[in-house]
Amino acid sequence: MHRLLLLGCLWLLAAPPASSIFQRPTGTPAPPRLQFLLEPLHPTVHTQRGATATLPCVLRALPRNYRVKWSKVEPANYRENIIIITNGLYHKNYGPLSPRVRLRHSHRLDASLTITDVALEDEGRYRCQLVNGLEDESVSLTLHLEGVVFPYQPSNGRYKFNYHEAKRACEQQDSRLATYQQLYKAWTEGLDWCNAGWILDGTVHYPIINSREPCGGRLLLPGVRSYGARDKQKDRFDAFCFTSALQGQVYFIRGHLNFKEAGQACRNHGAAIAKVGQLYSAWKFSQLDRCDGGWLADGSVRYPITTPRERCGGLPDPGVRSFGFPSKEMRTYGTYCFVG
Repeated sequence: MHRLLLLGCLWLLAAPPASSIFQRPTGTPAPPRLQFLLEPLHPTVHTQRGATATLPCVLRALPRNYRVKWSKVEPANYRENIIIITNGLYHKNYGPLSPRVRLRHSHRLDASLTITDVALEDEGRYRCQLVNGLEDESVSLTLHLEGVVFPYQPSNGRYKFNYHEAKRACEQQDSRLATYQQLYKAWTEGLDWCNAGWILDGTVHYPIINSREPCGGRLLLPGVRSYGARDKQKDRFDAFCFTSALQGQVYFIRGHLNFKEAGQACRNHGAAIAKVGQLYSAWKFSQLDRCDGGWLADGSVRYPITTPRERCGGLPDPGVRSFGFPSKEMRTYGTYCFVG
């Protein structure tokens, strides 16, 4: 119950004014207007990994003895982690974001937060709170990373990850567990996957566009279907990972290489064998398109297609195709390398 109430509160922070959704019941007091903070024109800031992003927070006036506190709401535990506190003259940074954040301070009323070298874990909801005795007020903003969601399972088959293993597996592939919003957006863009997977908040889902018998039956409507919250230690599923733009380049080396030779071929070029998330990022942001299967760092063989054609798998949609996890001794494929 407490969790449902907290989720409701977080939704209300992001919702438009009540009058734009429904008419306020007679006798219900209007929500307090912001006295010192300006409502942001755009509550969502769009960016990519590696960029610099600024979350706007501007004061109308400077009250006496005020402080501004920036914090981030973490979806995995619904806690707010303090990032920075300022009184206009001095400030103090907190937490893992500390080395990469500063106040923009373009003028004396500007308390906007600037994040440099944006990382995957920076996406989410932020709060700028004016602390002024009994007249505290705040604005809520969302930092949104452009990126791509991909399903992931290990070499030993489907449904092998508990939550913590899924989280670690995504991080090892240059990505992180996707949020529900990222998975939902990926579904609207065409992600159709029958295996259920963990997402960042500890719930389990799978996105279906084409209803079919092995995936809940033909009578169930398309959508992001949910198993709800599961036991993070005991329950086992696949993972849905999210990655964004690369700070580097993925390229292909031809050859008939086994897995060990593939890694050495990349090192000979001053590069490393590419990770799954890096290949997806190159496909999404650099339109990497090759009909050649290549080894990746996890031992899988994949290839990226942006222009579907008959002799490259025959599937009608763009995507990263997979040959699974063949024997690492096979000398059949080239390799995808990453240089940063």
